[in-house]
Amino acid sequence: MSVPILVTGLPRSGTSWTGKMLVAGGGLVYVNEPLNPQHPPGRCPGVLRAEVTHRFQYICDDNADAWLPAFRDTACLRYHWLAELRANHSPYDLARLIRYGTAFAVGRLAGRRALLDDPFAVLSAGWFARRLGCRVVALVRDPVSFVASWQRLGWTVSFRELLDQPLLVRDHPEVLELRALDGSDDRVAKAAALWRVTHTILTRTPGLLLTSYESLAADPIAGFRRLYAYADLPWTPTAERRIARACTEGSRRGTGPFAWSGLSRTAYRRMDSRRALAAGTRGLDDEDAARVRVLTSAP
Repeated sequence: MSVPILVTGLPRSGTSWTGKMLVAGGGLVYVNEPLNPQHPPGRCPGVLRAEVTHRFQYICDDNADAWLPAFRDTACLRYHWLAELRANHSPYDLARLIRYGTAFAVGRLAGRRALLDDPFAVLSAGWFARRLGCRVVALVRDPVSFVASWQRLGWTVSFRELLDQPLLVRDHPEVLELRALDGSDDRVAKAAALWRVTHTILTRTPGLLLTSYESLAADPIAGFRRLYAYADLPWTPTAERRIARACTEGSRRGTGPFAWSGLSRTAYRRMDSRRALAAGTRGLDDEDAARVRVLTSAP
């Protein structure tokens, strides 16, 4: 099996952008969020033939029986046409089936590798590296910019999704710190706590490349050249040209900053990555920004 790539990190940490820039070299097949429990983009058995039960699904050796065969098929670009047809029937689903099924088939024939862009795999990144052999790129965004992005979108998280996974709590007991905020309406504190716990887990997980979103956005050519080398991808003039173009142009007219793009349902858009950094904290006032710094600092 060729070596797959996993790009992960909390949602709104730049995983879609990073994944699309890695695909720009032409040697990968982009697979968007197979562990997302929402359909679309998840719950597509053609892409991943396994039942996702939680956001931030935790996968480890003790529950790998169902996950390892499913992800091996995904990593080998084996598409399950009949399973997808049985599960999803809307016109959008059929268009997506044709798109993914064709991409998987052509990718296998061309010897391409799978790139999984999945923020919901972030707590299982070590398992993907160890058992699936993935080259794992884990994106970490500055906590203030991360929380501000969630605030702008009105996002929050139910910590029951994490606390109700006994194997996750067993292996990463810091998850229990989230219990105090379970059910809270304080979205700033909850997003900050999720960032802190996830960052703690990632920093002690072997087998992955922890990458700052800000460093990539500040110097995308140098940053992605480094990621291409780590992922064992050829750095070509075509890849450099595509990345330079995608990271210096604004979004097309009429396209908002969080607009979906294409059948993959990814939030990626073209942007001036350096300019985007300057607007990263928009949505948080100075008091909340200072509060996030305190909440996410090391004890």
